[in-house]
Amino acid sequence: MDCGSCALTIEDGIRQLPGVREVRVDFTTELMLIDGDVAEPLVEQRLAQLGFRLKPAAGESPDSKLAAVAGLERRGLASFVAFLWRERRLRIAGLGACIALAAVLVAFAAPAVLPPRGLSLVFFAVVVVTGLPVFVKGLRALLYSRRITIDLLMAIATVGALAIDASGEAVTVILLYTLGEALEAYSASRARDSLRGLLALQPRIATVMTPHRGSAGHDHDHDHEHDHGHHAGHGHDAGHEHYHHETMPADAVPIGARVLVRPGERVPVDGHVLAGESSLNEAAVTGESVPVAKRAGDAVLAGTVNGEGAIEIEVTRTAADSTIARIARLVEAAQAARSPAERFIDRFARWYTPAVVLLACALVLVPVLAFGQPLLDSADGRHGWLYRGLALLIIACPCALVISIPVTVVSSLTRLAQLGVLVKGGERLDALADVRVIAFDKTGTLTVGRPAVTRVATPDCTHEDAADSACGACDDVLALAASVESASEHPVSHAIRTAAGERGVGHRFPAASAVRAIAGRGIVGDISGERIAVGSEGLFASGEHARPMPPRFDDARPGAERTTMYVSRGERIVGLIGVEDEPRADTTAALRTLRAAFPKIRTAMLTGDNAQVAARIARAVEGIDEVHAGLLPADKMREIGRLRSTHGVVAMVGDGINDAPALAGADVGIAMGAGGTAQAMESADVVLMQDDLHRLPHALAVARASRRLVKQNIALSLGLKLAFLAITIPGWATLWLAVAADVGATLLVTMNGMRMLRA
Repeated sequence: MDCGSCALTIEDGIRQLPGVREVRVDFTTELMLIDGDVAEPLVEQRLAQLGFRLKPAAGESPDSKLAAVAGLERRGLASFVAFLWRERRLRIAGLGACIALAAVLVAFAAPAVLPPRGLSLVFFAVVVVTGLPVFVKGLRALLYSRRITIDLLMAIATVGALAIDASGEAVTVILLYTLGEALEAYSASRARDSLRGLLALQPRIATVMTPHRGSAGHDHDHDHEHDHGHHAGHGHDAGHEHYHHETMPADAVPIGARVLVRPGERVPVDGHVLAGESSLNEAAVTGESVPVAKRAGDAVLAGTVNGEGAIEIEVTRTAADSTIARIARLVEAAQAARSPAERFIDRFARWYTPAVVLLACALVLVPVLAFGQPLLDSADGRHGWLYRGLALLIIACPCALVISIPVTVVSSLTRLAQLGVLVKGGERLDALADVRVIAFDKTGTLTVGRPAVTRVATPDCTHEDAADSACGACDDVLALAASVESASEHPVSHAIRTAAGERGVGHRFPAASAVRAIAGRGIVGDISGERIAVGSEGLFASGEHARPMPPRFDDARPGAERTTMYVSRGERIVGLIGVEDEPRADTTAALRTLRAAFPKIRTAMLTGDNAQVAARIARAVEGIDEVHAGLLPADKMREIGRLRSTHGVVAMVGDGINDAPALAGADVGIAMGAGGTAQAMESADVVLMQDDLHRLPHALAVARASRRLVKQNIALSLGLKLAFLAITIPGWATLWLAVAADVGATLLVTMNGMRMLRA
């Protein structure tokens, strides 16, 4: 497909087949979705009637994806010429252009050899050969889709020019139009190849380490290459486990397999490091420009490049489910989600082109029939109204308008993916450009998300320092809490269990039974028949789980700017545990960048933590305008509604799982740290592939730049058409100038939109 008009033609053609309820064709991804009961051969037949065909069911081969990436490395004229040569119709058009140019040179240098009539015959032949695909495509769309398309406009203009003996202008029209189509197809191909480049980053082969046992002598006789230095912890004596290396397709590597990644190689699958140390370049996947050090236990992603050392990894996901594969699928789906501007242009184009034909007919007939104006050109060289009507058909052609927005949006989405930011479609990109307030979750977003116990106290014995373990009563409180929290994955639960383990009291009590989490408040369970509750002040305020807390346990005391969890045993509060979480190292700098780049955007913190903790974090990170603490999930939803009504479009930044309701309720949900979290990728509108808020200003900047370019392209497309329309009606514009203006506008807006690939 050369432009969005082709997609509309296919939609209208397929929609008329019996059994089809709805059809959607996406120009940028070349995908068609049909809802209904219709046989595939019938669909293929209608496509053939329209001049299109389905790609093979097996899809693209890895070699074709690699070829596409190699094509991305070629830029400029050489890349465009190579693209032209791949298409048969474009090769014919190029040959026709050479013949026409040679004929002009011969007629100018030796008029006797090629007189004007002979030159006209050459032009006629070039028009027929070069324009035949355009004429046929336009007629097919009229017959099978009942649409007046751009191709039909050009066919009418070209035939009309031949009819009034303007063969030179006819050949110029058809050649420049074919060139314009080629430019549109080339621009779309470049945008698609950027997506294919993501898939091609994942290696096709992997070196799998297969264990076998035997004596050292047997090992030396083995045919396979042995690993004698790339892994640690495996001896070479008899009876020890050894490995031989087997190369296999990455798609066939199972979960749990052991894979060797040598220096300079790409990691073939997602996994974690078993042995070895190295630094990995993750720029292609997460957008992180600095290599990241990896050692045993660290997660690694497919498509990242290994640095100086060999590492062995255990596979945790198949190649088809790897992070890079999921990114590519999400970006592809995002490209198919059209922005409001794209949907408007699609609707506009369905009515615009027929309207242009009616306007051109009126421009010819009204002056001729009503005012006696000349139909054909006059003897003094002034253009007649038929000529002006043909020029109007060309000038009003919506090519530039139809192609400009998809190319800009796709280029923006691809660029953001390269930066480690996934935006799920043009509609989400458009909403991101409108954001006026950003709400941040605290834990795991503004803070590290790994809180630590800093205080344990009981009614009889309090300690400001959690490291002081001299009090047995405090140890009992910590041990009780750890037993109840043993099944919870909440960061505070993890901190309590870690502190209990460090004090050696992690197993003082058996694991609690009948454990029940109370959303936003705490957790309750039974230990040896006693009810144990661990939670915030709100859990005990009603007296349901224990009597209200003693006065000395209030949070007004110095040093209470931390998360405080109270522990009850039966009907009595037996102690409290203070937990603190520190801000991320880069949060302050990221918020400063956000404030400098977008001073009108307001920021807010939404947290379930107490007000003192929230205030402390807000002061530490700076750049937070509003702090709202003690919020349950439903409260966060209400707060987002209030922010929307007060300030406008709201973006919510969270971890993508615990904050799922708030992310869904915001106009734009932004998930943090989703490098290996499938749930976050699926639930959010925008995914930051690193735990790095610095990507947020980048995403906003690209979204707003994309919005500006869309507006520029619409203004350029319509402005140029109006300008040439103003000189067409008086008869000043020529056909070749009209098509040159149309092609020029198309080239201008596509190149302008593709600037986003380097933004």
